[in-house]
Amino acid sequence: MPTSPGTSGTAPPTCQVRGDRPRLHLGGRSATPHPLDETIIYEVHVKGFTARNPDVPKELRGSYAGLATPAAVDYLRFLDITAVELLPIQQFVADKHLADRGLTNYWGYNTIGFFAPDARLASTGRLGQQVAEFKTMVKTLHDARIEVILDVVYNHTAEGSHLGPTLCFRGIDNASYYRLVQEERRYYMDYTGCGNTLNLTHPRTLQLIMDSLRYWVLEMHVDGFRFDLASALARELHDVDRLGAFFDIIHQDPVLSQVKLIAEPWDLGAGGYQVGNFPVLWAEWNDQYRDTVRRYWKGDEGQIGPLASRLTGSSDLYGRGGRRPFASINFVTAHDGFTLHDLVSYSAKHNEANGEDNRDGSDNNLSWNCGAEGPTDDEGILACGPGKQRNFLATLLLSQGVPMLCGGDEIGRSQQGNNNAYCQDSELSWHDWRFDRLRRDLLAFTRQLIRLRRAHPVFRRRQFFYGRRIQGSEVKDLAWFRPDGKEMSDEDWREPGARCLGLRLAGDAIEEVTPAGADRRRHLPPPPERPSRAGAFLLPAHRTGVRWEVLLDTCQPRGPGGRGR
Repeated sequence: MPTSPGTSGTAPPTCQVRGDRPRLHLGGRSATPHPLDETIIYEVHVKGFTARNPDVPKELRGSYAGLATPAAVDYLRFLDITAVELLPIQQFVADKHLADRGLTNYWGYNTIGFFAPDARLASTGRLGQQVAEFKTMVKTLHDARIEVILDVVYNHTAEGSHLGPTLCFRGIDNASYYRLVQEERRYYMDYTGCGNTLNLTHPRTLQLIMDSLRYWVLEMHVDGFRFDLASALARELHDVDRLGAFFDIIHQDPVLSQVKLIAEPWDLGAGGYQVGNFPVLWAEWNDQYRDTVRRYWKGDEGQIGPLASRLTGSSDLYGRGGRRPFASINFVTAHDGFTLHDLVSYSAKHNEANGEDNRDGSDNNLSWNCGAEGPTDDEGILACGPGKQRNFLATLLLSQGVPMLCGGDEIGRSQQGNNNAYCQDSELSWHDWRFDRLRRDLLAFTRQLIRLRRAHPVFRRRQFFYGRRIQGSEVKDLAWFRPDGKEMSDEDWREPGARCLGLRLAGDAIEEVTPAGADRRRHLPPPPERPSRAGAFLLPAHRTGVRWEVLLDTCQPRGPGGRGR
């Protein structure tokens, strides 16, 4: 393998081949994996989760071993999530343009070693020990009934464009491993925005990826994968093909067909946006869920129809070809973009710390700052933000599909308005474990929501709603109501200013009432930047004597049924 000069003038190896198998007998994958419809994903960075945690021994913070400490595992168990989705942990290369600015690739989406846990995330500096440490972390999480999903980057490598470094594949067989421009083959087809695209139409490249995936399942015992820019993996000649070789070989593989498969269903090439088009066995990040929920709670008009689809599993996207509601991975925030706290605190990005004059990162955040940009002493605005966060969390965790919670959102983690913190390996990105009343209340609210979801199967159905009566009863599996208690008509759905109505359990059914409250009457808050339109509503009843019970009130900071302080 190519080498590079070390600090001592020697040339250290860029990889290590172990002749002996680690003498670790840690069992296999989770003995009791959670079905996808019962899964609650917690997206987290191995280092960022424990780097500032005072209850984790200092020498273990920011490492695989740190994530396996009792303090870390007990927190995850307290939160009651079922799976951690780890940002890339395969060995990656720090980009030179970042190093020149004193920064680094914190997220790790720049892989070069598809079979190696990144050594920088190990607590020990001994070469090769990161393998044992990673396995121990997985075993510890499995013992706590928490599955491990890896965010993997097989769409490109750290060798970049034709001007990038030669580290591995380019020097071995450039034309086989990469997609080249046919007219000028010294250039690369770039569907990823990272300079190159791996060529999965070549059998040896496809074999490399499949061998890597099987290694992480059979040897490292992980429970699934989230594929970064997955559309790039499914391109045959140029177009994305849901019947392509990549899908075929995974579906036929006796190992990989049994694990959780999650796609980021787009890339940067023409025709790369493929939300809803991946085949059976695959779940997808649903960015339409993210955008619709953000628009609705920001107060945009015309969102009632789209929100109804997102709340009920996005059947418009996944209700065909044998797919189920759990094909939709629902999220409001993720590693890429604002945190939940910043989503309701900033109306514009603030990425100055990245050294690109605030040009990087998305400008389309669908955020609203409640009246003041960033930190403020205004009591009215301070009271607004936590309530809006609870609205988002309640929507996410009570929607059909699989919820993905961005790590730290449950405790109000902020990146000070940075919506592209990929290069911020610092306190800006790490979890802040200092708790005040607001952060404790938000954590309690999130935990109660997760428990509510797990206690009621109606929030995690395996079938889509049909709006039909259940087994001839008077109750439909899904019903929507107006503020006056009457069922909505087609005309109501078409009204531009119509507001969505909320949730009611009815056995295996769910009846929609109002997201703002749970008493007999409550005033709806006005949407931002529009005149007040507060009004009362009546809870519906399909027969006399119906008694309503408070399950959730986002106006109460102490959680469902809580009274606050």
